[in-house]
Amino acid sequence: MFRSIPTVTRNLLIINILCYLAQVLIGPNSPYLLDTLSQWCGLRFFLAPDFHFYQLFTYMFLHGSFYHLFGNMFALWMFGRIIEQVWGPKKFLFYYIFCGIGAGLTQEILQVFTAGGGVTIGASGAIFGILLAFGMIYPNEKIFIIPIPVPIKAKWFVIFYAALELFLGFNAGRTGSDNVAHMAHIGGMLFGLLLILYWRRQEQRPRVYRRPKDQEVKFNQTATREDDMAYNARKRERQEEVDRILDKIRKSGYDSLTKEEKQRLFEASRER
Repeated sequence: MFRSIPTVTRNLLIINILCYLAQVLIGPNSPYLLDTLSQWCGLRFFLAPDFHFYQLFTYMFLHGSFYHLFGNMFALWMFGRIIEQVWGPKKFLFYYIFCGIGAGLTQEILQVFTAGGGVTIGASGAIFGILLAFGMIYPNEKIFIIPIPVPIKAKWFVIFYAALELFLGFNAGRTGSDNVAHMAHIGGMLFGLLLILYWRRQEQRPRVYRRPKDQEVKFNQTATREDDMAYNARKRERQEEVDRILDKIRKSGYDSLTKEEKQRLFEASRER
């Protein structure tokens, strides 16, 4: 089963688990595992003397407890493998790191107004970016969330979760009673949203075609309307086929795909 998980998602799971084990082995027996590794690689306030730029990357591979790790890795396994199948490994990995760094930058900006301090660790910012991506790609997909007894659509789940994090973030900022970087979670979502919107805008830009004499011309809305409609029809058909294959993966696993379906999914990931 583990080998059926897409490459990037599988490697991210392994890296995060290994980093947590390293924290446990290196660090003392403290509730939040603020060990030597966290002191070096956790994200510090950028005005602190022990801040380093690499911490914007390394902090997202450390976790404060087993439950912190388990929650993030479960969400990565549940949603990340689907997003990777849709986007392909390179695009998915870039998105994951981009959201994680964006979450870290959001936390840094927030600390300007809260006098800084503390160490930020965890993959939650990148994970929240993945949740947003799933909600935007499959807005009407129904998912079960414990303890809610009925399935809810992904778009409502994402909106509710974002609103909850905003509320908890403002409440924690006012009372100082929370040890969770809620606004970093929102930052991961925000950076993910900006990147997805940018990608979609790039996909909608007029395509350039070559005529026999190597003359490049842009789409002309009148002259190429039929070509445009045919292209969009083919694109919809390909997307419907990919959606059917992904539904099959969610129900029966990747190994249930035929050789032709695996090839089609691979081709679709390269087209993106």
